[in-house]
Amino acid sequence: MSELPTLRVRWLGRVRYQEALALQHGLHSHSADNHLLLLEHPHTYTLGVRADDRHVLVDPASVGAELVHSDRGGDVTYHGPGHLVGYPIVHLPGKGGGDKPDTAQYVASVEQLIIDVLADLGLSSGRLHGYPGVWVDHLTMSPRKICAIGVKVAKGKTLHGFGLNVDPNMDMFNHIVPCGIADKAVTSLRAEGVDATMAEVVDAVVSRATQLWGGGGVERQDVVWRHVDSDLAPFSRGEGPGELAGRVRADSPVPSDGTSVRLMGRLAEAGVSQGLAIGERKPEWMRAKASFGTEFLEIKRTMRELELTTVCEEAGCPNISECWGDGTATFMILGERCTRACGFCLVDTRKPEALDLSEPARVAEAVERMGLSYAVLTTVARDDLADGGASQFAATIRAIRECTPAVSVECLISDCKGDDASLQVIFDARPDVLNHNIESVARLQRAVRPSAGYARSLSVLARAKAAGLTTKSSIIVGMGETHDEVVGTLADLRAVGVDIVTIGQYLRPTTHHLAVARWVPPSEFLEWKQAGEAMGISHVESGPLTRSSYHAREAAESVH
Repeated sequence: MSELPTLRVRWLGRVRYQEALALQHGLHSHSADNHLLLLEHPHTYTLGVRADDRHVLVDPASVGAELVHSDRGGDVTYHGPGHLVGYPIVHLPGKGGGDKPDTAQYVASVEQLIIDVLADLGLSSGRLHGYPGVWVDHLTMSPRKICAIGVKVAKGKTLHGFGLNVDPNMDMFNHIVPCGIADKAVTSLRAEGVDATMAEVVDAVVSRATQLWGGGGVERQDVVWRHVDSDLAPFSRGEGPGELAGRVRADSPVPSDGTSVRLMGRLAEAGVSQGLAIGERKPEWMRAKASFGTEFLEIKRTMRELELTTVCEEAGCPNISECWGDGTATFMILGERCTRACGFCLVDTRKPEALDLSEPARVAEAVERMGLSYAVLTTVARDDLADGGASQFAATIRAIRECTPAVSVECLISDCKGDDASLQVIFDARPDVLNHNIESVARLQRAVRPSAGYARSLSVLARAKAAGLTTKSSIIVGMGETHDEVVGTLADLRAVGVDIVTIGQYLRPTTHHLAVARWVPPSEFLEWKQAGEAMGISHVESGPLTRSSYHAREAAESVH
């Protein structure tokens, strides 16, 4: 490579192993940058390609863990809370100036990185001949492994990496033969008397990784993350929908802010303490021109007659009159009630109703009656369904194509809880565009959508791209992110092969929702469009009033 690649560091919080693996493979396949993913997994045992199944001593489910077969080197190891995992996806130079990288030298460099990190934290460590990894008291008769290393190198780039025991539940190692080594102990920073927080260890790793891989510059973003099961929406807490923002007159006294305490707490954790008053007048560029002509009224009538829902209405989209007037609309399937608690969304979050099996046929009839050439399907999140609603998406795609075969179909899907089988049901239906929204930058994920995840969304898009689909995502701005954080998010989307990105201004729907942090000027949207397309994203639709489905047909046509 003529120039050293940028090192993009992401501290991702807790991520399921399969999601992290899909993300790694996406970055490996599509990114020109170097990456370092830092995270924790839920309780998981992984088996490398040469692992001996007999080294798993119990049924993993009996101790609350998953068992996953991995394509890394090495034997069985444990990942869990308190166990810092690092996945470098970096370009390696050829050995001796040739094309084939020196894998042994790379492993040694990762070992040295951890040895240096531990020294920075006040713990002496080193290598044990014949046993990859990093060891404490490695020169004595009682060496203890503190960091496991298992890597894969393909096409000159690395996968997998290291697992450093910061303060995990050490009992979990008693259920396996760690790394297949029966006669040597494992240890952790905490067990060795080092009182370091996970954040401090992450910072130490980033500092050393910057020296090793950061010659082309370093860009870091952290997910502000905390494992909380009670991040519920106002509807779910029985607090009602809040006062609609649109009903507050610009010349009225500003009402007391009704933002939920939970939401304000999540924002504070992410470093956002202020926002615009809900009654503040919008700038001129945020004023959509409403026009309710014949096409608009005809679509509205079709929707009512077939008892269908559009996200255009449910989400209060400012472009509704433009899009409906152009004869296009986005159908929202799987009902009107969402099981998620997103801080920006107006959709009802009461208990969902039963699945309507007649819905696919009615959507197909509407598409035919409206004479569409491009249909967009989206959904509420349905975590109450085993497949997250994937089968309903597939059925609706099939129904549309049976009724009007020439129609192109775009699907804006939820993450289906990251489940491979559920996502594959949608992928197998072969939508013309697979859209899944990242929504915001890494730092704001928990405030914006606490039931989702930055890494999970990237992994969904990576898996869709690996399935051969055209992929798309959306970013909402004006919620407290910085300009550079948006550029970093564009880089992450490009790095997993996303083809189309939309960027638009957040509008606060009610007092229970996130406040608008700022009105982003049109010039900044243009900068993001230029930055994203310069990175290699085929089409970036970026503007104050842009929404995920805005100009969807034109964007898809520009890629194809």
